[in-house]
Amino acid sequence: MKIVVHIDDAAQWQAAIEKALPQATVLTSDAPAEARANADYLAVWKAPAHLLQEQAQLKGIINLGAGVDHLLKTPGLPSDVPVVKLRDAGMGELMADYTLYGVLHFYRSMDRYAQQQPNAEWQPHQVPEKSHWPIGILGLGAIGSLVATHLSQAGFPVLGWSRSAKQISGVECFHGDAGLDGLLSQVQCVVTILPDTAETHGILNAKRLAKLPQGACVINPGRGSLIDEQALLDSLGKDRKPGHLRGALLDVFCEEPLPANNPLWQHPRVIVTPHMAGPTPLSDAIDQVISYLRAFEAGEELATVNPDAGY
Repeated sequence: MKIVVHIDDAAQWQAAIEKALPQATVLTSDAPAEARANADYLAVWKAPAHLLQEQAQLKGIINLGAGVDHLLKTPGLPSDVPVVKLRDAGMGELMADYTLYGVLHFYRSMDRYAQQQPNAEWQPHQVPEKSHWPIGILGLGAIGSLVATHLSQAGFPVLGWSRSAKQISGVECFHGDAGLDGLLSQVQCVVTILPDTAETHGILNAKRLAKLPQGACVINPGRGSLIDEQALLDSLGKDRKPGHLRGALLDVFCEEPLPANNPLWQHPRVIVTPHMAGPTPLSDAIDQVISYLRAFEAGEELATVNPDAGY
């Protein structure tokens, strides 16, 4: 069994897979082309097109992350080879931590205190009851459901939205277009954890951002394509003049790295983080990768990515 790995720190992944599967030949994508060709499996994150195109006998591709949008758009992706992706693999806990931090940042008025500090302004702000501060989660997959549950356990009312109906303990679930509008109109903070698909592209546009209550905030640890960036900027207002929305914590963007001239960097009510909300813990991810490889070799049925759905 030959496996080729392509990801940052690929050598660590290579060593971990070799330790778990000593009978396998494990190479990184830096190996010579003739050595990495004709692999049985690829374990990749944002694989270059040539790596896909030079393979002739793939049995499976493992996407080393939850988002498959880049892989599905890569030229040379074979249509007849099953693709599986990491499902949570420890990312959910980290994403929940990031989201809870963002929620508390706005809930406890840390954004307001940061704006007051340069002016030496001593002005406490009232802390609302959590029951009056509902949070909306867009996307109730493995990670979104975990985030929603964590926020509910922290004492916030949580409203969740997905394309189809779901039931999650402690979460009021909505679905469909009407459900999305209903959710947005009720929440003080909306969190986007949806996949990047044709249906979700720009799902938070100007019209939907306007449905949020005055002074609501946005947290996006999901995909940059989910939010119309210009519409978000317009909703936040300019300079010190407040707009419809109070603030945003953004981890993902339409173009990454976020260009230095993008106005989001300098906006006083935006916090920018460099796509770090849910890194993949190596130990948890390796366990899942090994289970996938063994299942492929045993001919077991796996939950594969649906290219038409985009996840």
